[in-house]
Amino acid sequence: MSLPLITDPYFYAVTIPAVLLLGVSKSGFGAGFGSLAVPMMALAVSVPQAAAILMPVLLLMDILGMAAFRKDFDLKLLKFLIPCGLVGIVIGALLFKVLDAHIVAGMVGVFTLLFLAQRLLFAPKVDSAPPPRWMGAILTITSGFTSFIAHAGGPPISAYVIPLRLSPVKFTATMAFFFFVINLSKWIPYAWLGLLDTRNMATSLVLLPIAPIGVWVGVKLARRIDPVLFYRLLYVGMFLTGIKLVWDAVR
Repeated sequence: MSLPLITDPYFYAVTIPAVLLLGVSKSGFGAGFGSLAVPMMALAVSVPQAAAILMPVLLLMDILGMAAFRKDFDLKLLKFLIPCGLVGIVIGALLFKVLDAHIVAGMVGVFTLLFLAQRLLFAPKVDSAPPPRWMGAILTITSGFTSFIAHAGGPPISAYVIPLRLSPVKFTATMAFFFFVINLSKWIPYAWLGLLDTRNMATSLVLLPIAPIGVWVGVKLARRIDPVLFYRLLYVGMFLTGIKLVWDAVR
């Protein structure tokens, strides 16, 4: 008896590039692009279904990312970020059925573009102070919330962590460990909401072999890239993500 997975060729035509892009973003290189995965898949399936299908793929990517950067993360920063992110997960789980995922994604897009505009118009000085912790808490809670709703947690937390001016490797490692905890915490509420059905999980298994390819490419690039170019590419990824999310919400 064959597994009841999705067989539509169009679904895989948009999903395979999305998974590859997500894998590259999980390595830290091009982190802003990761939030495009669900909007891309939403061209073929609903946003909740796309989010559910990506759950096992994200788990494998997170594990690979942690293995690659297991000695490089900022433990002190993680101790602050993870509890805030988990608060956002709880809020997302409670509001999931009453919120439109496209509206939430659109809000993330607007915020992302405002953050980039602020960085462009009021470029921070080398000796400028990092963002206050209260702002970091709000942005990280928002990251957990938007991650639960549409796997779009990258832009809000990047808005807090980028100004901390971590090295590319430390930034990548810290994000890998943060999102491992965040994505792992989604499994029980996703099951409670009835999203982890047999068809979605069978489809996810088909996509799993693609995950390591994107992560491997991203890890290679992240360890070799110049820090200035690294953050410029982060901004490009966040800009494209913001435009796409806002466009989907307006459309």
